[in-house]
Amino acid sequence: MVDVTVQTGDSVPSVRTTSRRSGDSGRGLPLDPEQQLAVHAPRGPVCVLAGAGTGKTRTITHRIAHLVAAGHVAPGQVLAVTFTTRAAGELRTRLRALVGPDSGGAAVQASTFHAAALRQLRYFWPRVIGDTSWTLLDSKFALVGRSATRLGLDANTDLVRDLAGEIEWAKACLIGPEDYPAEAARRRRRVPVEVTTIARVYRSYEAAKIEAAADSGAMLLDFDDLLLHTAAALEDNAAVAAEFRDRYRCFVVDEYQDVTPLQQRLLDAWLGDRDDLTVVGDANQTIYSFTGAGPRYLLDFGRRFPDATVVRLERDYRSTPQVVSLANRVIAMARGREAGMRLELVASTPDGPEPTFTEYPDEAAEATGVVARIRRLVDEGIEPGSIAVLYRINAQSELYEEALSAAGIAFRVRGDEGFFDRPEIRRGIATLQRVAESQQIHGPGEATVPALVRAALAEVGLTPHEPSGRAEQQRWVSLDALLRLTNDLVDAGQVTDLPGLLREFAERARGRHAPDSRGVTLASLHAAKGLEWDAVFLVGLIDGTLPISYALGDAATGEDQAGIEEERRLFYVGITRARSRLHLSWALTRAGGGRTRRRSRFLAAIAPERPPVAVDDRRTPRRGDPARSRCRICASPLVGTEAVLLGRCTKCPADVDADLLEQLREWRTTTAAGMGVPTFVVLGDATLRAIAEQRPTDVRALVAIAGIGAKKLDRFGEDLLALVRRRG
Repeated sequence: MVDVTVQTGDSVPSVRTTSRRSGDSGRGLPLDPEQQLAVHAPRGPVCVLAGAGTGKTRTITHRIAHLVAAGHVAPGQVLAVTFTTRAAGELRTRLRALVGPDSGGAAVQASTFHAAALRQLRYFWPRVIGDTSWTLLDSKFALVGRSATRLGLDANTDLVRDLAGEIEWAKACLIGPEDYPAEAARRRRRVPVEVTTIARVYRSYEAAKIEAAADSGAMLLDFDDLLLHTAAALEDNAAVAAEFRDRYRCFVVDEYQDVTPLQQRLLDAWLGDRDDLTVVGDANQTIYSFTGAGPRYLLDFGRRFPDATVVRLERDYRSTPQVVSLANRVIAMARGREAGMRLELVASTPDGPEPTFTEYPDEAAEATGVVARIRRLVDEGIEPGSIAVLYRINAQSELYEEALSAAGIAFRVRGDEGFFDRPEIRRGIATLQRVAESQQIHGPGEATVPALVRAALAEVGLTPHEPSGRAEQQRWVSLDALLRLTNDLVDAGQVTDLPGLLREFAERARGRHAPDSRGVTLASLHAAKGLEWDAVFLVGLIDGTLPISYALGDAATGEDQAGIEEERRLFYVGITRARSRLHLSWALTRAGGGRTRRRSRFLAAIAPERPPVAVDDRRTPRRGDPARSRCRICASPLVGTEAVLLGRCTKCPADVDADLLEQLREWRTTTAAGMGVPTFVVLGDATLRAIAEQRPTDVRALVAIAGIGAKKLDRFGEDLLALVRRRG
């Protein structure tokens, strides 16, 4: 394996990028010497070790463009795969601008592993299997639940979700039901029930798919089966393999540190005995081992391909020197094999502010303090869409949703329903389709595409100015994002008319490639991978949350060192999402007066020994009412999460409507059952009690209750107000 380095002054032909996307590291600059080495490397095995913010997507797309321009391969002979539909959509967008279709009309294929396998299996299935049809399971949940029930288990939502996750992990690791107990024990899997019980559910689940074929004549396949069957078709059928390998000659794999054994098996089947493969990855961004993914194949690439070209990308075009320095200090403490492939990032951007560290008395104060900082940034002119709050587990988001809603700041929770599935977006696109149909009859007219889109979206709620109501605000943010996407596509020359725009929207909807939002992003650290923002708030940095409690073990099991190292890498990923402003914080207690907690061990070598302690008096910022922090009965300052939720001191007398409270609890139980979620996901006990005490009869009074955020107002507001009004 040839490890290529570049000395200052090395001459490499310059290639200039034309990308305009705001998140494109190094946009508008010529490719740097290391990037150009990767782009111009000869056909054959190439390994690009790309640190955070070093422009790996630019490097991938320009390498493909170079191979096509040099005549080494036609666009339709390239298959590029990555791990998320969003990343695949980004690849396709950039490749269309750089490469376009060849003379035969075929473009570079860029997709996820599963999407590629789905397309291939549909094509080859009749030749491999015959007349038996098949149906793709959108979700394992229902079938796993029935299998668990059949075996006498209490198939509640949480258990079924955990069982489905274990089955997915086993299949990703190429482990069958018979081998699962031994492998789960050997790998120290955290399991919801006995491993032998999980194996029985796994076996029953696989049998249920076969039984479905006997009943309906159609086999049931889950997403893991797509990869298994496609790999088997290529491994076992020489004619199928020959046809596939004649079509696809060159392969590119992004995020190679996160490949599972099943994905590697499919990649091997695609390659056969060829080596025209480019992989891109960073072992120190390996954060998905719980899914079966791991860096082994990246770490072993040089052993498999001794003549491979290896290029290290370490010039960071995303973050300021201050952020880069902190990231380097965090990952310098890493241990294990992944650390041996550590990349030392070098900042290429101007100086920025130093990262801040803040300690809060409890979680409610932390949320309030973070949102107060966000408000100041927004007031300084920073777009809310350029700000993110990142946390370790999804349950941490609720306090931030409530605090942002109270402050009148738009936000989005990453992982919510798909952008193109939102009702306002569906209505807007339907309106645009009617306009396009009218153009076919009457002609296109003189209006520009952005003008047509603005007029159509105005019909479904896009006003000239952002509204103040929370539900209206969230809808407005979505519609505004669609208009801004239109402007970007037109400015880049990617669409020139309304039909072309609608085709682009349809393509993005299929790939779940949403436009950027103007709202503050709330996301888990895992969901933030691959994204970046001007300002990032890393919150909840305590031992037991980051690193997560199960990595810390207990007296019997001891610490899981591999798990702790993965948590360190997750922290590193979070830090490297920030372009210029980085704020790190933690709370000493969960609620006022609770058990004191210890800040994350990962802060030991990077945070000041005595960080600034927030002295915020727990005021929750609200548009037009910045001092909503006092008890509605005695006017004393509210302290603690429960007091904030109730709107009164916990010692003050409560005038609770007991019958209303019981009705609210019954409503919550029914609603949770209909959604298939635990009751606390709908509304917490303190929020129900606050409603029963305050008895709001209009939206204004309802949203004054701290537990009612914008999302919950949209979902449950009418039901809650109806219950209160019926009580008179």
